[in-house]
Amino acid sequence: MKAQGCPAGHARTSGRRPSSGSTMIRLGRLFHLLTLIKLPCCLLEFLLSAVAHGQEMYAPHSIRIEGDITLGGLFPVHAKGPTGVPCGDIKKENGIHRLEAMLYALDQINSDPELLPNVTLGARILDTCSRDTYALEQSLTFVQALIQKDTSDVRCTNGEPPVFVKPEKVVGVIGASGSSVSIMVANILRLFQIPQISYASTAPELSDDRRYDFFSRVVPPDSFQAQAMVDIVKALGWNYVSTLASEGNYGEKGVESFMQISREAGGLCIAQSLKIPQDRKEKAIDFDKIIKQLLDTPNARAVVIFANDEDIKQILAAAKRADQVGHFLWVGSDTWGSKINPLIQQEDIAEGAITILPKRATIEGFDTYFTTRTLENNRRNVWFAEYWEENFNCKLTISGSKKEDTDRKCTGQERIGKDSHYEQEGKVQFVIDAVYAMAHALHHMNKDLCADYPGICPEMEQAGGKKLLKYIRNVNFNGSAGTPVMFNKNGDAPGRYDIFQYHTTNTTTPGYHLIGQWTDDLQLNLYIQTTTLTISMNLSASVALGMLYMPKVYIIIFHPELNVQKRKRSFKAVVTAATMSSRLSHKASDRPNGEAKTELCENVDPNKCIPPVRKSVQKSVTWYTIPPTV
Repeated sequence: MKAQGCPAGHARTSGRRPSSGSTMIRLGRLFHLLTLIKLPCCLLEFLLSAVAHGQEMYAPHSIRIEGDITLGGLFPVHAKGPTGVPCGDIKKENGIHRLEAMLYALDQINSDPELLPNVTLGARILDTCSRDTYALEQSLTFVQALIQKDTSDVRCTNGEPPVFVKPEKVVGVIGASGSSVSIMVANILRLFQIPQISYASTAPELSDDRRYDFFSRVVPPDSFQAQAMVDIVKALGWNYVSTLASEGNYGEKGVESFMQISREAGGLCIAQSLKIPQDRKEKAIDFDKIIKQLLDTPNARAVVIFANDEDIKQILAAAKRADQVGHFLWVGSDTWGSKINPLIQQEDIAEGAITILPKRATIEGFDTYFTTRTLENNRRNVWFAEYWEENFNCKLTISGSKKEDTDRKCTGQERIGKDSHYEQEGKVQFVIDAVYAMAHALHHMNKDLCADYPGICPEMEQAGGKKLLKYIRNVNFNGSAGTPVMFNKNGDAPGRYDIFQYHTTNTTTPGYHLIGQWTDDLQLNLYIQTTTLTISMNLSASVALGMLYMPKVYIIIFHPELNVQKRKRSFKAVVTAATMSSRLSHKASDRPNGEAKTELCENVDPNKCIPPVRKSVQKSVTWYTIPPTV
């Protein structure tokens, strides 16, 4: 709680030390938890002191929207700052687009007479600055209302008790973005039983329902993504690859899952597994060193990469400096997805990259909403002026302007999408779905507990986060893209991915092209209708066609009992070899006819391989050179 104030000239005083009642029990539990997650002692002391004295954390830079129920929001509005500085540059897409998606969703819900009628959703939205410890500090704002403090000894100098205003009670939190941030915040929120729904955190360890029991997410965990990436690599016939990860939960756990699944599947050899350090002094030198290490195993041209945007950008730049255009075959995780920014001025080195992204759609309603935001109609977003300066490369005539690299003045008449490039950020759909998941849970909870009561009844006020969590885990509705939003017992969303390939050459539409999809039943059926013709390009058409159909003719003539329809497995990926032809045919003269998979396996040193462990697993890969017949 914070003191609203004493009469003028009568500051509040305390005549004795706080009692050791319920507050100290809570703070003791909090201290124990913070100790377990190994925070520096100086940060421990600061956090506990702030909570104990009811200080607000970073209040000047947060968004407050009044409502009957308050949801918290955590977004990486700014990048991580340099050493000693918590926050860096503003993040236009990952930060502002996602934050505005939450505001858009709240507007839509509050204007919907069918969803939470007679109830208005409010919000308290904070900036994590893409840093886990800073996000932890910020998230204490969400728990202040739940910490009981003994204020009986607090008096104004005139002897009267001060008037205290209790902080808003946050019933649930939307976020965070990065997995390391969500992990840190989840440790605090679970202590106070506040449910959390992330729109972007995919680390496999967050599936542990014993440690992160109040955490849910509308995106699938990386264990599904790693399975899909193993399936893709094996289906393309590559059996000798390297892996590359950004240091941290997302990158390291993602690669760990990929390697584990590849061992179980068998037939896939890991040449090298490299890590990009988080704290780097000489950025370019470090990435040049990584490229040099990758080139130590020249036959392992495929590189499976779990890395953040900046690391992807730097590794591509290093490959270009090393004059390795066309050498590496990149297979990127969802942090690469279909993003353009990491590829700017490095399109040639990224040519042919295969990337994966949770199945999503562009939300047209958000585009209309966001492109009509102006400085006048969007004052609720305290970071919007800073976004405006960065987006239009101009400077506002306001105090505190951070734009120092231009003298161009903003007019305020600029328009998003007309005077600047605009493309909806890839996680906007998931932010909207996360807010709606919380709203649907609250709606059903309200119907059950307040059947004959308009608005929020006392029983719902006192229900607590554990009851709300049960409603969250039971939601099942069509999300903003028309796909079902639901959670399994661990709070995970089902695995549904789109597979892209990046092309700028030999195409009339340069960019990312959708070449397949993957669903969560852990089977991959790859239909390749032109593989023989594409890979065996040194053969004549007649020879190629003969090779293609001869096995079928042989079966029909000599073994007609085998000419039955092949059992059709569940559809998981559809990839046409035609989209892969330019990449698979690279350096065709160096490859034996028809041997796509040997491209990465020549002269493999068994000592450098991780021996495949063959186990009985559900996943299977089926190659179809021709469609099965009836």
